[in-house]
Amino acid sequence: MFSFDYKYRVRYADVDQMGYMYYGHYARLYEIGRVEALRSLGVRYKDFEDQGFIMPVYENNSKFISPAKYDEMITIRVILNKIPKARIVFNYEIYNEQEERIHLGETTLVFVNTATDRIMACPENIEIALAPFFKTA
Repeated sequence: MFSFDYKYRVRYADVDQMGYMYYGHYARLYEIGRVEALRSLGVRYKDFEDQGFIMPVYENNSKFISPAKYDEMITIRVILNKIPKARIVFNYEIYNEQEERIHLGETTLVFVNTATDRIMACPENIEIALAPFFKTA
């Protein structure tokens, strides 16, 4: 299993009139978390395009437990439970400043070859970066 935490301060532009994070912004938090998680492994989204593949979102799910609030420092936890194949599934847990879990999310992305516009297997550099987290005893 791979897990990565990223701190994010809820900005005024993130919240609705009630001071709660607008529900549509959670998908953006997922993207921020997964981009930074991959970057922590030495894998950059920008390099994907140069290598001839992209990772569009195939499915997105959210469960709202409690709201994130204006000016709160939240933690976006990104979890990968298995080595990706043609799809990669990211799970998210978002915690408030009191370390209470306030949100759950999941996105499934697919690897697409930009030359053929077809789904492809997980690129080797991603498999190599994740391999140490999934070694079996």
